[in-house]
Amino acid sequence: MQERGQRMSTTIAILIFLISYFFIMTEKINRALVALSGGALLLLLNIYEWEDAFVDFIDWKTIALLFSMMVLVSITKKTGLFEYIAITFAQKVRGEPTSLLIGAGILTAIGSALLDNVTTVLLFVPIILTLTKLLQLPAFPYLLTIIFSANIGGTATLIGDPPNIMIGQAVDHLTFVSFLTNLGPVVLIIFTCMITSVVFLFRKKLTYSKGHVRELMKMNGEEYLKKTPMLYQSITVLLLTIIGFILHPIIHIDLTTIAVSGALLLLLLTEKEAGTEKVLQEVEWITLFFFIGLFMLVGGLEKVGVIDELAKGVMWLTEGDLPKTALLILWVSGIFSGIVDNIPFVAAMIPVIREFQSYGMANLDPLWWSLALGACLGGNGTLVGASANVVVAGLAEGSNQRIPFIRFLLYGIPLVLLSLIITTVYIYVRYLIPFQQTL
Repeated sequence: MQERGQRMSTTIAILIFLISYFFIMTEKINRALVALSGGALLLLLNIYEWEDAFVDFIDWKTIALLFSMMVLVSITKKTGLFEYIAITFAQKVRGEPTSLLIGAGILTAIGSALLDNVTTVLLFVPIILTLTKLLQLPAFPYLLTIIFSANIGGTATLIGDPPNIMIGQAVDHLTFVSFLTNLGPVVLIIFTCMITSVVFLFRKKLTYSKGHVRELMKMNGEEYLKKTPMLYQSITVLLLTIIGFILHPIIHIDLTTIAVSGALLLLLLTEKEAGTEKVLQEVEWITLFFFIGLFMLVGGLEKVGVIDELAKGVMWLTEGDLPKTALLILWVSGIFSGIVDNIPFVAAMIPVIREFQSYGMANLDPLWWSLALGACLGGNGTLVGASANVVVAGLAEGSNQRIPFIRFLLYGIPLVLLSLIITTVYIYVRYLIPFQQTL
C-alpha cells in the first residue's frame, strides 16, 4: 500500500511539473502564475508540506541575492549612470553593431567570471537595452549574447555560477585558482565559438543607420548624469558590493549577506532622494515569484526521489568506471540543467560522487569538473535553465522586449550540444587519457 502511494505521488509530481513546463513554454499564461500554481497543486495534493517548501526547496539565499541586486540597480538607474556608460561604450565602437555585440559578450563573460552571472546581467542588461533603443537595433541578438556569455563566463571560476560555489564548498582542495586553470581553457574555446556563431547568424540584422550613429556621436553622456549625492552614493555602494563579491573567498562573508547589506545601506543613504516605496515598486517581482514557483516545482521532483534516482542511475550505468562516469555525468547534467534549475541536481550529485571514494577511486577531480561544466553550460539550453536566463528575461519583459521561450530554445539547444561535444573532447584529452595511461 505504501509503495503504491509512493508511485502515485511520483506520478503526480512528474505530471504537475510537465504540465507546468508546457504552459511556461507556450507563454499563454504569466510564467510566475503557472510556476506558483504548480507549486500550490503539489501542496494541495500532499506531495510535500509548506515547511518542506520554505525550509528545503525554495532557495531563499538566491531570492535575497536577486532582490538585493535589483534594489541596487533600481536606485543606480535613477542617477543616469547606465545611460552614461551606454553612450560612452557605444561611442568607443562608433555605434558599429557587430563590435557592440562582441564587446557586450566579452564584458559580460569577464564580469560573470569575476562576480557572478546573475549580478553581471542585472548590471549590464539595462545598459544594453538603453543602447539598442538608442541605435534602433533589435534587442534579441544582444540579450541572447548576454545570457550565453553570462553562463559560459560564469563556468570559469569558483564564484561565477551557483553550481561551482556548491562544488567548491563541498571539496576543500578545489580553490578559485583550481577552477580557473581547469575550466578556463575550455570556457575560452566555447565562448569564441559562441560569439562567432551569433555574429554569423545575426549578421543581416546587425545593420545600422548612419543618421542614428551621427546622433549618437553628438551626444554628451555626462548630460544624462544627475550629479546629486545619490549618484556618488550609488557608485560607492555598488563598488563596495562588487569588491565584497571578489573578496568573498578571502573574507568568508556569504555573497547574499554582502548583497543584502549593500542594498540596505543604499536604501538608507538615498531614502530622501529615491524613496524606499518607489524603489520597491520597481523591483522585478514577477521574476522573483517565478523563481519561487520554479523551486517549488523542482522540489516536488526532489521530494518523490526523481532527482536522487537520476543521480544513482548514472552511477549504476557506468559500473564505477571513471571515464564512463565522467562523460555520463557531463551529458546528464548538461541536458538536465537545460530543463530545470541546475542547483537541485548538483546538490543531489555531490554526495553520490563522494561515494565513489568507497569504490577505490583516489582522484575524483575529473568527476567534479564534469559536473561543473555540464551543470553550468547546460543552463544555456532553455530560458529557465539558469538563474541568469530568468533574470534577463524578466528585465527584458519589463522593457517591452520579451524573449519568446521557443525562439530562445532554437538557439540554446544547439549551443548546449556544441558546448558538450567540445567539453567531452577536452575532458577526455586532459583528464581521461592520462588516467588510462596510469592503469
